[in-house]
Amino acid sequence: MSDASKGLRLYNTLTRTKEGFVPIDPLDVRMYVCGPTVYDFAHIGNARPVIVFDVLFRLLRHLYGETHVTYVRNITDVDDKINARALRDFGGEIASGTLSLNEAIRRVTEKTADQFHRDVATLGCLEPTVEPRATEFVEPRADGKADMITLIKSLIDRGHAYVAAGEVLFDTASMPDYGQLSKRNLDEQQAGARIAVDAHKKNPGDFVLWKLSSPEEPGWQSPWGRGRPGWHIECSAMSAAYLGEVFDIHGGGLDLIFPHHENEIAQSRCAHGTDVMANVWMHNGFLQVEGQKMSKSLGNFYSIQELLETETFGGRKWPGEVLRLAMLMTHYREPIDFSVRKLEEAENTLRKWKRASDLAPAAGSQVPAEVVEALSDDLATYAAFQQLTQLAGEATDFSGAGENGAAASLKTSLAFLGFDVGAAKVDEAAIAETIARRLQFIAAKNWAEADRIRDELLAQGVQLKDGKDPVTGERVTTWEVKR
Repeated sequence: MSDASKGLRLYNTLTRTKEGFVPIDPLDVRMYVCGPTVYDFAHIGNARPVIVFDVLFRLLRHLYGETHVTYVRNITDVDDKINARALRDFGGEIASGTLSLNEAIRRVTEKTADQFHRDVATLGCLEPTVEPRATEFVEPRADGKADMITLIKSLIDRGHAYVAAGEVLFDTASMPDYGQLSKRNLDEQQAGARIAVDAHKKNPGDFVLWKLSSPEEPGWQSPWGRGRPGWHIECSAMSAAYLGEVFDIHGGGLDLIFPHHENEIAQSRCAHGTDVMANVWMHNGFLQVEGQKMSKSLGNFYSIQELLETETFGGRKWPGEVLRLAMLMTHYREPIDFSVRKLEEAENTLRKWKRASDLAPAAGSQVPAEVVEALSDDLATYAAFQQLTQLAGEATDFSGAGENGAAASLKTSLAFLGFDVGAAKVDEAAIAETIARRLQFIAAKNWAEADRIRDELLAQGVQLKDGKDPVTGERVTTWEVKR
């Protein structure tokens, strides 16, 4: 089958059009997505690109073969926010000399990176093919892979960077078509988010490639003194290390278009002398919480871990696959309003699908063509979900002999999209404890809380039946799983 006949079309931010996707090498389709900066636990906004590009990863593997797709998602573990968090959490140990700053930083990033991995696994995301850490690509490597210091040297040698006031800066004026991704030209570059206008800069939009570190800050030896890399150069090095100077797809959130992705393009193209860095640039839309911008000051800032493990949002915990479906119910390029109502809708929908898919003992052999076709139209998940709902209806209405083909196809589709279709795991002890708590509310005539617990269990597929013990006359509650 030719690449064109696969029918995959993706919206390219670089050209502002939806284009037929033709990989550079169909035997090695290459994708890079900006991963977390691990100074704190990942929030729900961070989850959206992870889930979106997990779906794309699954689709690419389906179209080109599991061994023919390389997905790189980095971890940023060198950043001023990480330094600040290390000083906050381990300031006493650092001051007393019992812990170095580098050791404290490693503790911060190991803890938050481990939590990130647990979170995204619970959200149903596959591991990327490679997950490089920024700190491993600062200095020249024994394996010869791209590194930040060598890239910066190349930029200086090619006349695209200069040293000033102890920093190495990228010279934006040296790149005539700088700003293609964000559609900003140099005349429009003004001081803004993450851009400082300093006297030592040739142009206001020039950005840092390398900055000096004080004795209290982490640093690496370089030709320009002991220091640390700027934010943008990290991804240029890590993507080149595993995907080459030019690759197929670069993804991330809409907020990264400028300055991060714009500056990645500038660095990579000018260091390697290429016309492009990636052929397709994809960006997911912004996320709000209950109609408002997510902000700690508004009290609506939620980590993935909080949503999964605590009762901070809507008064209950939320299963990972419910969070996943809620994210995918809105097209990835559109803004999403993350709300309790959306989660409840996702939970109800998922429960109906799973009930229908359970009518087949095993998954089908092929993902339905209609589901693949929907996703191949720029990840049109809503259209794909319409196909799942249709399959669920056909599976439920099935009354013939033999295999329930619709249920089997539904089960295959759910697994393909990252949802668990295995046997439901029931924590009987937890259910018994919850029922006992509900009976206490009933005894206290707190009907509202008793009803809330019953509805919460039902949402999890556990149906309660109240009755009386025939011998003692005491109220008893039995339960069964209803998916």
